[in-house]
Amino acid sequence: MDEREYMRLIEAALFMSPKAMSISEIAGATGIMSMGTIQSALKELVGRYGSAETALALIEIDKRYMFSLKEPYASKVSSLSAGPDISKGALRVLAYVSKNEGVLQSGLVKLFGGSTYDHVKELAEKEFIETKRFGRSKKVSTTSKFKEYFNV
Repeated sequence: MDEREYMRLIEAALFMSPKAMSISEIAGATGIMSMGTIQSALKELVGRYGSAETALALIEIDKRYMFSLKEPYASKVSSLSAGPDISKGALRVLAYVSKNEGVLQSGLVKLFGGSTYDHVKELAEKEFIETKRFGRSKKVSTTSKFKEYFNV
């Protein structure tokens, strides 16, 4: 297989994957064992999609790669997406957490009320946030799944 064929294979794997893929995941999916070959192909593909006149972009999030839509196309066709099954209250909490990484759960409760505990539990179960004990409260942060899902 030549380099162009490797690139097409990596492109196909990323297109079919429902989530962002690490280099080792790409290697497992494609059978390409040379990490250098994969890294080189990814670098070229990111550049190619970045400069091409296409609605698609190949992006890197936390050393993982995935296809995404460029703006303004993403916002114009977002209604076609299934969207997350998140309650409005949980979505408000998630938006606040994403802007205030490492916020304390006790602070969220003061802002959003007692239902915050349910919202935090919902978001943690869906793996959009993670919590870590911090004194008598918990520190709340977004996860890489959040970044992948919402393209941030």
